[in-house]
Amino acid sequence: MKYKQELGKDIKLEELENQYDAIFLAIGANISSKMGVEGENLQGVYGGNELLEFNLHPNYKGKKVAVIGGGNVAMDCARTIKKLGAEEVKVIYRRAREQMPAEDKEIEEAIEENIEFLFQNNIVKIIGNEKVERVELIKTELQQKEGETRLVPVNIENSNYEIEIDYIVMALGSQPAPFVKDLGLELNKWGNIEINEDYQTSRPKIYAGGDLAGIKGIVAWAANSGREAAKSIIDVFGARAKKHQ
Repeated sequence: MKYKQELGKDIKLEELENQYDAIFLAIGANISSKMGVEGENLQGVYGGNELLEFNLHPNYKGKKVAVIGGGNVAMDCARTIKKLGAEEVKVIYRRAREQMPAEDKEIEEAIEENIEFLFQNNIVKIIGNEKVERVELIKTELQQKEGETRLVPVNIENSNYEIEIDYIVMALGSQPAPFVKDLGLELNKWGNIEINEDYQTSRPKIYAGGDLAGIKGIVAWAANSGREAAKSIIDVFGARAKKHQ
């Protein structure tokens, strides 16, 4: 164990390649994705992953909070914020409930906890002077588009409306830390490290798993990818050992 060693800063990937026969990258991808809408940099807009990881919540007592997204992170954020005393918590999702990636159990429990769901709504912009005051939404309809396996949400013209809100939490998914793109490894279109069926990256000694490699973003799947990558590494060393016998 080596503490206070940050990859890309205190230690380089090339150094590890020279010291070890195999390297497994499991640093996750916990930077909250953004929508790129107007007002996203106002005070009071938070990333869901960072809120949950670092527990740096503002005072929600008597406040109205909007959580943007439909996955398990969005459910975790909404339910946590409600328990911390928020007056209202709204989950805003641009598709229908049937398309939500969150587990049904999580959704049902959130509803029981008086969390409101605004399905088929999309954010147009966040409004405020220095801090969040309102959010402009637009209703969506779901359409089947050529080449798409999922129904695609399309904004309904002139269906815009505004709601008052104090805090907005972006829980739209996550991406790797910015330094990952400088590691010299092939990345997919979402910025995750590209791996093959053996969890091997574009550099043979280096393996990756979990969120960093775009594995389904829950702990069980991340743990499974670590186990399967370990098996692949063992298989490689087993083959080498037999070759030298």
